Amino acid sequence: MRLRARWLILLALALALVAGAVGLVWKRDMREIEVHLAGSARVIQTRFGPVAYAEAGQGTPVLAIHGAGGGHDQGAILAQAFLPEGTRWIAPSRFGYPGSGLPADPSTAAQADAFAELLDALGIDRVTVIAMSGGAPPALQFALRHPGRVQALILMSLAPYAPLDAEGQELPVPIWLYDALFATDLPLWVVLRLSPRALASIFDARPELTAGMTATEAAFLDAMIVAFLPVTLRRAGLANEGAAIDPAYPIDRATIRVPALLVHARDDRLTPFSTATSTAEGIAGAETLFVEAGGHLLLGHHDAVRQRISEFLAVNALPAAE
Repeated sequence: MRLRARWLILLALALALVAGAVGLVWKRDMREIEVHLAGSARVIQTRFGPVAYAEAGQGTPVLAIHGAGGGHDQGAILAQAFLPEGTRWIAPSRFGYPGSGLPADPSTAAQADAFAELLDALGIDRVTVIAMSGGAPPALQFALRHPGRVQALILMSLAPYAPLDAEGQELPVPIWLYDALFATDLPLWVVLRLSPRALASIFDARPELTAGMTATEAAFLDAMIVAFLPVTLRRAGLANEGAAIDPAYPIDRATIRVPALLVHARDDRLTPFSTATSTAEGIAGAETLFVEAGGHLLLGHHDAVRQRISEFLAVNALPAAE
Protein backbone atom coordinates (compact mmCIF):
# COMPACT_ATOMS: atom_id res chain seq x y z
CA MET A 1 0.00 0.00 0.00
CA ARG A 2 2.84 2.37 0.83
CA LEU A 3 4.47 1.72 -2.55
CA ARG A 4 1.18 2.37 -4.31
CA ALA A 5 0.71 5.61 -2.39
CA ARG A 6 4.19 6.75 -3.36
CA TRP A 7 3.46 6.04 -7.01
CA LEU A 8 0.23 7.99 -6.80
CA ILE A 9 2.05 10.93 -5.23
CA LEU A 10 4.72 10.82 -7.93
CA LEU A 11 2.06 10.61 -10.63
CA ALA A 12 0.22 13.59 -9.15
CA LEU A 13 3.45 15.59 -9.02
CA ALA A 14 4.25 14.68 -12.63
CA LEU A 15 0.78 15.72 -13.76
CA ALA A 16 1.09 18.97 -11.84
CA LEU A 17 4.43 19.67 -13.51
CA VAL A 18 3.01 18.93 -16.95
CA ALA A 19 -0.04 21.10 -16.28
CA GLY A 20 2.21 23.90 -15.07
CA ALA A 21 4.42 23.66 -18.14
CA VAL A 22 1.41 23.65 -20.46
CA GLY A 23 0.00 26.65 -18.62
CA LEU A 24 3.23 28.58 -19.04
CA VAL A 25 3.39 27.82 -22.78
CA TRP A 26 -0.27 28.77 -23.18
CA LYS A 27 0.19 32.11 -21.42
CA ARG A 28 3.34 32.82 -23.43
CA ASP A 29 1.64 32.01 -26.74
CA MET A 30 -1.45 34.08 -25.92
CA ARG A 31 0.67 37.03 -24.82
CA GLU A 32 2.64 36.91 -28.07
CA ILE A 33 -0.56 36.66 -30.16
CA GLU A 34 -2.19 39.59 -28.36
CA VAL A 35 0.93 41.75 -28.65
CA HIS A 36 1.20 40.99 -32.37
CA LEU A 37 -2.51 41.63 -32.91
CA ALA A 38 -2.38 44.99 -31.17
CA GLY A 39 0.85 45.97 -32.89
CA SER A 40 -0.43 45.17 -36.37
CA ALA A 41 -3.25 47.71 -36.23
CA ARG A 42 -4.03 51.32 -35.46
CA VAL A 43 -7.15 52.60 -33.76
CA ILE A 44 -9.26 55.66 -34.53
CA GLN A 45 -12.15 57.01 -32.47
CA THR A 46 -15.54 57.33 -34.14
CA ARG A 47 -18.97 58.19 -32.77
CA PHE A 48 -19.48 54.41 -32.66
CA GLY A 49 -16.42 53.90 -30.48
CA PRO A 50 -12.94 52.71 -31.40
CA VAL A 51 -12.31 51.14 -34.81
CA ALA A 52 -9.09 49.20 -35.34
CA TYR A 53 -7.60 48.76 -38.78
CA ALA A 54 -4.52 47.40 -40.52
CA GLU A 55 -3.20 48.74 -43.81
CA ALA A 56 -0.46 48.20 -46.35
CA GLY A 57 0.40 48.78 -50.00
CA GLN A 58 0.16 51.75 -52.33
CA GLY A 59 -2.11 53.24 -54.95
CA THR A 60 -5.88 53.21 -55.30
CA PRO A 61 -7.26 52.04 -51.91
CA VAL A 62 -9.34 48.94 -51.28
CA LEU A 63 -11.38 48.43 -48.10
CA ALA A 64 -11.07 44.77 -47.08
CA ILE A 65 -13.91 43.59 -44.81
CA HIS A 66 -13.50 40.32 -42.93
CA GLY A 67 -16.00 37.58 -42.23
CA ALA A 68 -17.36 36.00 -39.05
CA GLY A 69 -14.81 35.19 -36.38
CA GLY A 70 -12.27 37.53 -37.94
CA GLY A 71 -10.86 40.96 -37.34
CA HIS A 72 -8.40 43.26 -39.02
CA ASP A 73 -5.95 40.35 -39.14
CA GLN A 74 -8.40 38.22 -41.16
CA GLY A 75 -9.11 41.20 -43.40
CA ALA A 76 -5.39 41.45 -44.08
CA ILE A 77 -5.29 37.75 -44.98
CA LEU A 78 -8.20 38.28 -47.40
CA ALA A 79 -6.51 41.28 -49.05
CA GLN A 80 -3.14 39.58 -49.40
CA ALA A 81 -4.69 36.41 -50.81
CA PHE A 82 -6.90 37.94 -53.51
CA LEU A 83 -5.76 41.45 -54.39
CA PRO A 84 -2.93 42.15 -56.85
CA GLU A 85 0.44 42.35 -55.13
CA GLY A 86 1.22 45.81 -53.81
CA THR A 87 -2.40 47.01 -53.80
CA ARG A 88 -3.17 49.46 -51.02
CA TRP A 89 -5.67 47.93 -48.65
CA ILE A 90 -7.29 49.01 -45.40
CA ALA A 91 -8.69 46.20 -43.24
CA PRO A 92 -10.91 47.30 -40.34
CA SER A 93 -12.16 45.16 -37.48
CA ARG A 94 -15.94 45.10 -37.62
CA PHE A 95 -17.98 45.83 -34.48
CA GLY A 96 -17.02 43.58 -31.57
CA TYR A 97 -13.84 42.26 -33.16
CA PRO A 98 -10.24 42.94 -32.02
CA GLY A 99 -9.68 46.60 -31.30
CA SER A 100 -13.18 47.74 -32.29
CA GLY A 101 -16.02 48.40 -29.88
CA LEU A 102 -19.59 47.12 -29.92
CA PRO A 103 -21.82 50.22 -29.89
CA ALA A 104 -25.39 50.51 -28.69
CA ASP A 105 -26.44 50.30 -32.34
CA PRO A 106 -24.40 47.40 -33.74
CA SER A 107 -26.34 47.15 -37.01
CA THR A 108 -24.72 46.67 -40.40
CA ALA A 109 -25.97 50.16 -41.30
CA ALA A 110 -24.09 51.66 -38.34
CA GLN A 111 -21.03 49.62 -39.32
CA ALA A 112 -21.18 51.13 -42.79
CA ASP A 113 -21.25 54.62 -41.27
CA ALA A 114 -18.26 53.70 -39.11
CA PHE A 115 -16.38 52.70 -42.28
CA ALA A 116 -17.10 56.16 -43.67
CA GLU A 117 -15.68 57.79 -40.54
CA LEU A 118 -12.58 55.60 -40.79
CA LEU A 119 -12.02 56.75 -44.36
CA ASP A 120 -12.56 60.36 -43.29
CA ALA A 121 -9.84 59.96 -40.67
CA LEU A 122 -7.48 58.53 -43.28
CA GLY A 123 -8.27 61.28 -45.80
CA ILE A 124 -9.67 58.79 -48.31
CA ASP A 125 -12.60 59.86 -50.46
CA ARG A 126 -13.42 56.71 -52.47
CA VAL A 127 -12.51 53.04 -52.24
CA THR A 128 -13.18 49.74 -53.88
CA VAL A 129 -14.59 47.28 -51.34
CA ILE A 130 -13.70 43.59 -51.10
CA ALA A 131 -15.63 41.56 -48.56
CA MET A 132 -16.00 37.91 -47.73
CA SER A 133 -18.77 35.99 -46.00
CA GLY A 134 -20.09 38.00 -43.01
CA GLY A 135 -18.31 41.07 -44.36
CA ALA A 136 -20.62 41.21 -47.38
CA PRO A 137 -23.73 42.62 -45.62
CA PRO A 138 -21.95 45.69 -44.17
CA ALA A 139 -20.16 46.13 -47.51
CA LEU A 140 -23.53 46.28 -49.27
CA GLN A 141 -24.79 48.71 -46.64
CA PHE A 142 -21.75 50.89 -47.26
CA ALA A 143 -22.51 50.98 -51.00
CA LEU A 144 -26.17 51.69 -50.22
CA ARG A 145 -25.60 54.44 -47.64
CA HIS A 146 -22.45 56.04 -49.09
CA PRO A 147 -22.67 55.46 -52.85
CA GLY A 148 -20.36 58.34 -53.70
CA ARG A 149 -17.54 56.71 -51.77
CA VAL A 150 -17.60 53.31 -53.46
CA GLN A 151 -15.92 52.74 -56.80
CA ALA A 152 -16.73 49.05 -57.01
CA LEU A 153 -17.76 46.03 -54.94
CA ILE A 154 -16.15 42.58 -54.78
CA LEU A 155 -18.23 40.17 -52.72
CA MET A 156 -17.10 36.62 -52.00
CA SER A 157 -18.98 33.72 -50.39
CA LEU A 158 -21.76 36.09 -49.36
CA ALA A 159 -23.51 35.65 -46.02
CA PRO A 160 -27.29 36.25 -45.90
CA TYR A 161 -28.73 39.67 -45.07
CA ALA A 162 -32.19 41.20 -44.68
CA PRO A 163 -34.57 40.84 -46.45
CA LEU A 164 -32.94 37.47 -47.21
CA ASP A 165 -32.61 35.00 -44.36
CA ALA A 166 -30.25 32.29 -43.20
CA GLU A 167 -32.61 29.40 -43.92
CA GLY A 168 -30.17 27.76 -46.32
CA GLN A 169 -27.19 28.00 -43.98
CA GLU A 170 -25.75 24.84 -42.48
CA LEU A 171 -23.17 24.43 -39.75
CA PRO A 172 -20.33 22.09 -40.76
CA VAL A 173 -19.82 21.00 -37.15
CA PRO A 174 -22.32 20.63 -34.26
CA ILE A 175 -23.23 23.80 -32.39
CA TRP A 176 -21.98 22.33 -29.10
CA LEU A 177 -18.49 22.08 -30.62
CA TYR A 178 -18.57 25.76 -31.57
CA ASP A 179 -19.63 26.62 -28.04
CA ALA A 180 -16.88 24.50 -26.51
CA LEU A 181 -14.13 25.84 -28.77
CA PHE A 182 -15.15 29.47 -28.40
CA ALA A 183 -15.94 29.51 -24.68
CA THR A 184 -12.38 30.48 -23.77
CA ASP A 185 -9.02 30.66 -25.52
CA LEU A 186 -7.64 27.46 -23.99
CA PRO A 187 -9.64 24.78 -25.90
CA LEU A 188 -8.92 26.37 -29.25
CA TRP A 189 -5.26 26.88 -28.36
CA VAL A 190 -4.92 23.19 -27.43
CA VAL A 191 -6.42 22.08 -30.76
CA LEU A 192 -4.21 24.49 -32.71
CA ARG A 193 -1.15 23.19 -30.86
CA LEU A 194 -1.98 19.53 -31.46
CA SER A 195 -3.61 19.51 -34.91
CA PRO A 196 -4.52 22.86 -36.53
CA ARG A 197 -6.08 21.27 -39.61
CA ALA A 198 -8.60 19.55 -37.34
CA LEU A 199 -10.45 22.87 -37.44
CA ALA A 200 -10.58 23.01 -41.23
CA SER A 201 -14.20 21.84 -41.28
CA ILE A 202 -15.25 25.01 -39.44
CA PHE A 203 -14.34 26.85 -42.65
CA ASP A 204 -16.07 24.27 -44.85
CA ALA A 205 -12.64 23.05 -45.98
CA ARG A 206 -13.66 19.45 -46.52
CA PRO A 207 -11.15 16.64 -47.20
CA GLU A 208 -12.15 16.36 -50.85
CA LEU A 209 -11.37 20.07 -51.25
CA THR A 210 -8.16 20.25 -49.21
CA ALA A 211 -6.73 17.24 -51.06
CA GLY A 212 -6.21 19.36 -54.16
CA MET A 213 -5.15 22.62 -52.52
CA THR A 214 -2.23 24.57 -53.89
CA ALA A 215 0.53 25.63 -51.49
CA THR A 216 -0.81 29.18 -51.38
CA GLU A 217 -4.34 27.94 -50.69
CA ALA A 218 -3.03 25.75 -47.87
CA ALA A 219 -1.23 28.76 -46.38
CA PHE A 220 -4.45 30.78 -46.67
CA LEU A 221 -6.47 28.09 -44.87
CA ASP A 222 -3.87 27.75 -42.11
CA ALA A 223 -3.72 31.51 -41.62
CA MET A 224 -7.51 31.74 -41.37
CA ILE A 225 -7.58 29.00 -38.73
CA VAL A 226 -4.82 30.56 -36.64
CA ALA A 227 -6.56 33.95 -36.86
CA PHE A 228 -9.36 32.65 -34.62
CA LEU A 229 -7.13 33.29 -31.59
CA PRO A 230 -7.66 34.98 -29.25
CA VAL A 231 -11.31 33.99 -29.46
CA THR A 232 -12.08 36.00 -26.33
CA LEU A 233 -11.45 39.17 -28.36
CA ARG A 234 -13.86 38.00 -31.08
CA ARG A 235 -16.83 36.65 -29.13
CA ALA A 236 -18.72 39.94 -29.08
CA GLY A 237 -18.39 40.22 -32.85
CA LEU A 238 -19.48 36.62 -33.36
CA ALA A 239 -22.54 37.21 -31.17
CA ASN A 240 -23.43 40.21 -33.34
CA GLU A 241 -23.35 38.42 -36.70
CA GLY A 242 -27.12 38.09 -36.57
CA ALA A 243 -27.35 41.86 -37.13
CA ALA A 244 -27.01 41.13 -40.84
CA ILE A 245 -30.50 39.61 -41.01
CA ASP A 246 -32.18 42.22 -38.79
CA PRO A 247 -35.37 43.17 -40.72
CA ALA A 248 -35.01 46.73 -39.44
CA TYR A 249 -32.05 47.24 -41.78
CA PRO A 250 -32.91 45.65 -45.15
CA ILE A 251 -30.70 46.09 -48.19
CA ASP A 252 -32.40 47.09 -51.41
CA ARG A 253 -30.00 45.71 -54.00
CA ALA A 254 -31.74 47.52 -56.85
CA THR A 255 -30.59 50.87 -55.46
CA ILE A 256 -26.91 49.90 -55.54
CA ARG A 257 -25.41 51.46 -58.65
CA VAL A 258 -21.73 50.56 -58.53
CA PRO A 259 -19.84 47.93 -60.53
CA ALA A 260 -19.98 44.64 -58.67
CA LEU A 261 -18.26 41.28 -58.93
CA LEU A 262 -19.73 38.35 -56.99
CA VAL A 263 -17.75 35.16 -56.36
CA HIS A 264 -19.34 32.09 -54.80
CA ALA A 265 -19.12 28.30 -54.92
CA ARG A 266 -22.27 26.32 -55.56
CA ASP A 267 -21.24 23.75 -52.94
CA ASP A 268 -20.64 26.33 -50.17
CA ARG A 269 -22.04 24.78 -46.98
CA LEU A 270 -21.65 27.87 -44.81
CA THR A 271 -23.39 30.56 -46.85
CA PRO A 272 -26.26 29.80 -49.25
CA PHE A 273 -25.49 30.02 -52.96
CA SER A 274 -28.93 31.61 -53.34
CA THR A 275 -27.64 34.70 -51.52
CA ALA A 276 -25.13 35.25 -54.30
CA THR A 277 -27.61 34.64 -57.10
CA SER A 278 -30.25 36.92 -55.55
CA THR A 279 -27.68 39.65 -55.05
CA ALA A 280 -26.38 39.33 -58.59
CA GLU A 281 -29.91 39.54 -59.97
CA GLY A 282 -30.64 42.61 -57.84
CA ILE A 283 -27.59 44.72 -58.73
CA ALA A 284 -27.79 46.01 -62.28
CA GLY A 285 -24.84 44.88 -64.38
CA ALA A 286 -23.30 42.73 -61.67
CA GLU A 287 -20.58 40.35 -62.86
CA THR A 288 -20.28 36.86 -61.43
CA LEU A 289 -17.72 34.13 -61.01
CA PHE A 290 -19.64 31.08 -59.82
CA VAL A 291 -17.73 27.81 -59.45
CA GLU A 292 -19.18 24.34 -59.04
CA ALA A 293 -16.98 23.21 -56.15
CA GLY A 294 -14.59 24.88 -53.75
CA GLY A 295 -16.56 25.35 -50.57
CA HIS A 296 -16.70 28.51 -48.54
CA LEU A 297 -13.02 29.31 -49.07
CA LEU A 298 -13.16 28.66 -52.82
CA LEU A 299 -10.35 26.12 -52.60
CA GLY A 300 -8.97 25.03 -55.93
CA HIS A 301 -9.91 28.35 -57.56
CA HIS A 302 -7.73 31.00 -55.90
CA ASP A 303 -5.61 31.57 -58.99
CA ALA A 304 -8.70 32.07 -61.15
CA VAL A 305 -10.33 34.32 -58.54
CA ARG A 306 -7.21 36.48 -58.23
CA GLN A 307 -7.02 36.83 -62.00
CA ARG A 308 -10.69 37.78 -62.30
CA ILE A 309 -10.39 40.32 -59.46
CA SER A 310 -7.28 41.82 -61.07
CA GLU A 311 -9.13 42.24 -64.36
CA PHE A 312 -12.15 43.72 -62.59
CA LEU A 313 -10.00 46.22 -60.69
CA ALA A 314 -8.16 47.24 -63.84
CA VAL A 315 -11.45 48.37 -65.35
CA ASN A 316 -13.38 49.61 -62.34
CA ALA A 317 -10.88 50.88 -59.76
CA LEU A 318 -8.99 53.61 -61.60
CA PRO A 319 -6.97 56.27 -59.74
CA ALA A 320 -8.90 59.45 -58.95
CA ALA A 321 -6.89 61.46 -61.49
CA GLU A 322 -8.15 59.23 -64.26
